Amino acid sequence: MTAGYLSLTDRDRDEMLAAIGVDSIDDLFEQIPESVRFTGELDVPPALTELELIRHLETLAAKNAHTGVELSFLGAGIYDHHVPAIVDTILQRGEFLTAYTPYQSEMSQGVLQAIFEYQTAICELTGMDVSNASGYDGFTVAADACYIAKHAAGRTRIVLAETLNPQVREVVKTYAPGFGLEIVEVAHEGGVTDPARIAAAAVDAAAVIFPQPNFFGCLEDAPALAAAAREAGALAVAHVDLTSLGVLEAPGVYGCDMAIGEGQSVGNAQSYGGPHYGFLASRTDFIRRLPGRIVGQTTDLNGDRGFVLTLQTREQHIRREKATSNMTTNQTLLALGGLVTLAWLGPHGLRELGETCMSLAAYARERIALPVAFEQPCFKEVAFRTPRPARDVIREARALGVHPGYALGRDYEGLDDVLLVAVTEKRTPADIDRLADVLEEVCA
Repeated sequence: MTAGYLSLTDRDRDEMLAAIGVDSIDDLFEQIPESVRFTGELDVPPALTELELIRHLETLAAKNAHTGVELSFLGAGIYDHHVPAIVDTILQRGEFLTAYTPYQSEMSQGVLQAIFEYQTAICELTGMDVSNASGYDGFTVAADACYIAKHAAGRTRIVLAETLNPQVREVVKTYAPGFGLEIVEVAHEGGVTDPARIAAAAVDAAAVIFPQPNFFGCLEDAPALAAAAREAGALAVAHVDLTSLGVLEAPGVYGCDMAIGEGQSVGNAQSYGGPHYGFLASRTDFIRRLPGRIVGQTTDLNGDRGFVLTLQTREQHIRREKATSNMTTNQTLLALGGLVTLAWLGPHGLRELGETCMSLAAYARERIALPVAFEQPCFKEVAFRTPRPARDVIREARALGVHPGYALGRDYEGLDDVLLVAVTEKRTPADIDRLADVLEEVCA
């Protein structure tokens, strides 16, 4: 049943074995001692027919509660934003879907142009001078920013605001020993970060990384945090949400040296948490330290517009001790989804998106009969106090077909009774009314 789906035939296998001078597959493993070879039978069920396999996969898929089935207010870094149909239409074109990393630039002009336009869009949104071709996600770009800061500032201390996404902080801590970095975290006060505390911690630091908006959904005093970092001689790095930049000031405008973040909310489905794309943009000073690739625009011998891989700081291309990244590639296809969405939205659409999220968050704050955990302005997430552990509230609400949000106690001590509710343009006032009713029932 499966033979028709395999390109390798028995004859092909015999010819390859003969070509390399062995009689069997087992001969290929003769260098491995028999004492460590597995000689038993793998504990796997028998092969299924195609129809049986389809039924099996459908049964497994039915166990997933996606946002088309369960009304979801879960956010905490990955959000249920609308992905326009044009994204898949463009991404499924053969020129992009099957295009590999553009090592040969003259063969990949379409891909290179897409990357160039993506870089341009990120720079315009963040107010920065230069962007790389994307990163793997919003967590690893934070580690990349630390590496850049270490070499640019000649210091090894990195200051992290506690209000950063916990996964961002954990990834940075994981990378820190290999980079020779000391990590210092600054606790929040009332859901936001105190610039005075940042200023004290940033003495002799290479960089300060803070979020805008933060993990609690609150808006930080980002200009003051950036100023505190730079006055201490540290680089100011803002971890931002692209969907907020239609209504919030760009990091480059309020003095940041780098802007980083997770791009999923623009052009990517939730995909169970990934894969997505990270973005990293900076001032021109750090252009030769940005990890990955940077595509530039030029003209060919005929004077026509063309695109080239201008810089590649990967260890596959330059001396290892000079490299700032050993990752093999970027997330070009997913970043292209972000570019398509931004082009589809346009400046006015992006602003409308941000305003819609803020309006819905304000409505949720008024409609839900629970006290807010933090008396701070917010963007698209609101933290509420629950009368008992938020995990219990979530479990009971899900039994009623509503996922009410994220339990902050998973990551922060003392916040076991705090529920983080995310609203995007896909939620309606009626959806929020439904959430309010369910929370009232399970919290009674």
